[in-house]
Amino acid sequence: MNPQDIIGSGALWLAIPVALLAGLISFLSPCVLPLVPGYLGFLGGSVAPRPTNGATTDAVAPGRGRLVLGVLLFIAGFSAVFVAITALGGVASVFLIQWGELITRILGVVIILMGLVFLGLFGFAQRELRFHVDGKYGVIGAPLLGIALGIGWAPCLGPTLTAIFALSFNAGDPVRAGALGLAYSLGLGIPFLLVALGFGWATTAIGFLRRHIRVVNVIGGVLLIALGVLMVTGLWTDIMSRLTAVMSSVILPL
Repeated sequence: MNPQDIIGSGALWLAIPVALLAGLISFLSPCVLPLVPGYLGFLGGSVAPRPTNGATTDAVAPGRGRLVLGVLLFIAGFSAVFVAITALGGVASVFLIQWGELITRILGVVIILMGLVFLGLFGFAQRELRFHVDGKYGVIGAPLLGIALGIGWAPCLGPTLTAIFALSFNAGDPVRAGALGLAYSLGLGIPFLLVALGFGWATTAIGFLRRHIRVVNVIGGVLLIALGVLMVTGLWTDIMSRLTAVMSSVILPL
């Protein structure tokens, strides 16, 4: 069975949790997790009313609701970038479907290399592009920051983005591929939202993970390498095919 036919015929539900997990791993990456307080501080300021008539900054400190609004707009910004990237993978698969199995194996090799990057090898590949978004733009600045960081994070998030791009290629069309990009964005964005909502356990968990960032990176790298091996050996295609067969035999109570 062609890889593109597999996700498209019913096993998309398995690829979506993988995309969510990849987004969470991206949140725990060195280019995101250590800077979470700074991002939230900027977002809180970007949606706060501006001081007028000599009012002090403290007098217009952003409330929880405005911070949550800023975070939601921020998530929308980088989601647009990642959905576009994955939709591009879906478009590519439409034109390259006859070489789908070969390309899947090649992407598996790339994912293995990206897993090694996540483990700390090839440190030059973990850089990020830097864009500046001025907080004076108010509410508009939040999605602009999301878009700017979505583009700027792309090189640093290369390992997980490569895996999601590979899955989006397997999805077989831009809509399903875009759904994977959205799932990835939610995995990356939900932790920001939990912290913005003031859940103490979320802040505590992030602090714990920051202290053990090396262990997190090793786990993420191993998972990426495992996914790459499955794709190179063809086991990923076989697993998806078997799951599709099982799902097609289930009669839904409708």
